[in-house]
Amino acid sequence: MKFLSVLLAAGIVATAMAPGEAAAQDRGRIVIGMQLEPPHLDPTAGAAAAIDEVTYANLFESLTRIDERGDVVPGLAERWEVSGDGLTYTFHLRGGVKYHDGTAFDAADVRFALDRARGDGSVNAQKGYFAAIKTVETPDPLTVKVTLARPDGQFLFNMGSNDAAIVAPESAETNKQRPVGTGPFKFDRWVSGDRVVLMRNPDFRDPGTPKLKEVVFRFISDPAAQLNAVRSGDVDAFPNLGATESLPILEADKTFVVKVGTTEGETVLALNNGRKPFSDVRIRRALAHAVNRQDVIDGALFGYGTPIGSHFAPHRAGYVDLTGLYPHDPARAKDLLAQAGYPNGFDAVIRLPPPVYARRGGEIIAAQLAEVGVRLRIEPMEWAPWLEQVFKGRDYDMTIISHVEPLDIDIYNRSDYYFNYHSDRFAAVMDELSRTVEPERRAVLYGDAQQVIAEDGVNVFLFQLPKAGVWRAGLTGLWENSPVPANDVTAVSWK
Repeated sequence: MKFLSVLLAAGIVATAMAPGEAAAQDRGRIVIGMQLEPPHLDPTAGAAAAIDEVTYANLFESLTRIDERGDVVPGLAERWEVSGDGLTYTFHLRGGVKYHDGTAFDAADVRFALDRARGDGSVNAQKGYFAAIKTVETPDPLTVKVTLARPDGQFLFNMGSNDAAIVAPESAETNKQRPVGTGPFKFDRWVSGDRVVLMRNPDFRDPGTPKLKEVVFRFISDPAAQLNAVRSGDVDAFPNLGATESLPILEADKTFVVKVGTTEGETVLALNNGRKPFSDVRIRRALAHAVNRQDVIDGALFGYGTPIGSHFAPHRAGYVDLTGLYPHDPARAKDLLAQAGYPNGFDAVIRLPPPVYARRGGEIIAAQLAEVGVRLRIEPMEWAPWLEQVFKGRDYDMTIISHVEPLDIDIYNRSDYYFNYHSDRFAAVMDELSRTVEPERRAVLYGDAQQVIAEDGVNVFLFQLPKAGVWRAGLTGLWENSPVPANDVTAVSWK
């Protein structure tokens, strides 16, 4: 299958402009390809990773920042101190910072942003990041003192997320369509269905940043069109190429650099635990035995992807390999279905969002489940309806999605999350984790949490999504790995 698809892909692009024929590159401009168009551009009010891929570090900044290695580095706070009991964080802010509309940034903006994110009316997708905050004080315009109700070992990391972006009260309500941040780029325009354009912020505090004058994010969902756009020079980089079958073609062409790195994207066949028959653990375990995850990886991602057995990234401390808990065993799957009262299987609907891995993976999984009597009707969905109906409305049987937030296993402890999963045992583990700062103990607790949701078969855990990046030779500064969802172009330049 892999080699056949590569040959077909090569045929598709046979008439495309050869890379050497592309127009001379404007060294102050870059065009970046993305699979999905964001629903809006406010990172504090949406769960779509595409929002972060456009805005993280480019338009918006947070108190801290996560770099390409996943380390916490200074952001709008140039330094900070933590009290001995781990409850008080004193952030010292950068001076002279301005928002894109000319308003000044100070401690009052930080207090506003954090209070807004944790408030009763918050629509922040990661409201849990702010749950431990007890008070936010501003002793002076460049100092913020955050006191927690309990220790939080992830607090500094979470404050570097895009969900913790510091927004101003003057522009917070209009950021979805006209984002105003403090970053090195300013929002220029959004051509719906096609592109978002950012321009260099001439008033950015560091006169040497950014190198580029203009950044264009182009939205191309079709894999063949992605490859055409890269090879013809219509885009300069595709940091997360959906057309993974095309990587061997691009690797053989010295015009391009190909890097396959890691992401935080645990890709799952999500099951609605609150809907029959998926409320029965025997059904969920049967589905796990019926799915051959390696075949899904080979067919949907052409071999690029790491199998997982729970909701945790293999490159993270605390990872436990649970891929052997449910070996591919159709006979065992049929036996469990019969035990649960479904000897002839059942009918269900799988709703698939636009990413290539979901659409291709859904077809493969539907065929695998049919072998044990589970008959799936496939419903492709565009991104906005999927977010509204599946993610927010919890109206689904099954779906496939990558959860790309780092260390987000806590989503299984959210009472209103779309999995509809509830476990006192898991809640107890997460409660202890939330109060634990020591890295060694946190790693053990992460392992315990992985074990619980794997044993409960909450979802069918498939693979860790790879970051398949390709860009034109001579382009520097793009991330090889994705410790957070981002297309950080603040350090990108042409040689």
